[in-house]
Amino acid sequence: MATSDFQQLLRESALRVTRPRLAVLGAVHSHPHADTDAIIRATREELPDVSHQAVYDVLRALTDAGLVRRIQPAGSVARYEARVADNHHHVVCRSCGAIEDVDCAVGAAPCLHPSGRHGFVVDEAEVVYWGLCPDCSAAGSEPATTSRGRA
Repeated sequence: MATSDFQQLLRESALRVTRPRLAVLGAVHSHPHADTDAIIRATREELPDVSHQAVYDVLRALTDAGLVRRIQPAGSVARYEARVADNHHHVVCRSCGAIEDVDCAVGAAPCLHPSGRHGFVVDEAEVVYWGLCPDCSAAGSEPATTSRGRA
């Protein structure tokens, strides 16, 4: 996306257009599923003097505005992504921690409809698939986590 697109997104979300917001939004779009440290490094390529706190504040504002999504698979630090317009899921490598997007399950998906709602009006399901990515699988890596988190 171009800077003008990011400016428009910010304005449409009633956020002031600032250089830190543009840089962080660009970093999230350029580095899907990046953690905060990676976003800080990417932001500093454009704004070398931006503080850690400024990036944290911008990430919070962008998340609150729905312009980025914060995810945190079990045993992982928070990650950020720009794909917010749909309800999608993630697949996580148990060995290296790589994360990829997975579209919603198609066909019969019984796990997406709870057996008991306990009075809740359910509007979203969060699914995380766990396994080994192609590189770790080819290398014969051992999973570093169990289905419940770190081993």
